Amino acid sequence: MSGQPAALKHALVSAIVTTRNSARTLEACLESIRRQSYPALELVVVDNFSSDPTPDIARRFADRVLQVGPERSAQRNAGARAASGQFVLILDSDMVLEANVVEACVAAWRRTPSIVWIAETSFGAGYWARCKAFERSLYSHDDIVAAARFFERRLFLDVGGFDESLHAAEDWDISIRAQRLRPLVRAEACIYHDEGRLSLLELMRKKFYYGGSHRAFLAKHGAEAKKRLSPFRASLFGNFGAIVAHPIDGFGLAIMKSCELGAAVLGRVFSRPADLHAAVYASSNSSEQCAPNFGDDGGNEVSQRERDQPKVE
Repeated sequence: MSGQPAALKHALVSAIVTTRNSARTLEACLESIRRQSYPALELVVVDNFSSDPTPDIARRFADRVLQVGPERSAQRNAGARAASGQFVLILDSDMVLEANVVEACVAAWRRTPSIVWIAETSFGAGYWARCKAFERSLYSHDDIVAAARFFERRLFLDVGGFDESLHAAEDWDISIRAQRLRPLVRAEACIYHDEGRLSLLELMRKKFYYGGSHRAFLAKHGAEAKKRLSPFRASLFGNFGAIVAHPIDGFGLAIMKSCELGAAVLGRVFSRPADLHAAVYASSNSSEQCAPNFGDDGGNEVSQRERDQPKVE
């Protein structure tokens, strides 16, 4: 690595964290970002008008705090436009990063200019959080299930950012579009995902809501979307031995996936035609829908109020 130019070795990475009433998990998330081994790091928190102490926590750690809604895709896009880094790392507020995550992402990009995904390990309270953690462990090396979190900022903006008409599968959507220009590679690091205390009903509600975007995602990406949405994943059947070896977790996983699948199908059936039309129109007119100002001030879509948020030293 000694032959790398200094500017490339320490290119600025902007970590973008989206929040909405995230006080329970946010401090651990931001502390883990501030403990990163990589030295050139900007932290941008994009809050969706939280009513809990989230903004106060964010200002203690972040270089910049924006307030943007209505959904996480719009928040992420605003954060990327406002960011200063050569790279953006897209994170959720319930994530805790190993200390080498950013360094590993930059190292992966140095080997081959790419978009980068990071394996996740779940933790939480109760049986269903345990089943979710078991499921995620089976996907730890599955490139089909994976979605990129680390992008060159210019590439992120050039492909139009996240599709704001999708409220689910938006991470797969941007990965599919970005993979037309860069390969998807895995960082040698891990993110820990705090699931909290999960209930089966909560999981089903979430999948029902997400199911509303599935038809639009399928309309945009066809076979690529089907591979990602299919419950019959090679990583599940390929790990059948692990499922058999953990029968209590395996039984819960089967129940959980069946209930989630049913809820997602119902969500897909009852999704509004207008949502489907909006996503398909966005796919065919992406340069018009997401025509960002590529200037470093974040573009015209970031309001004056957002730009005026104080920098936290």
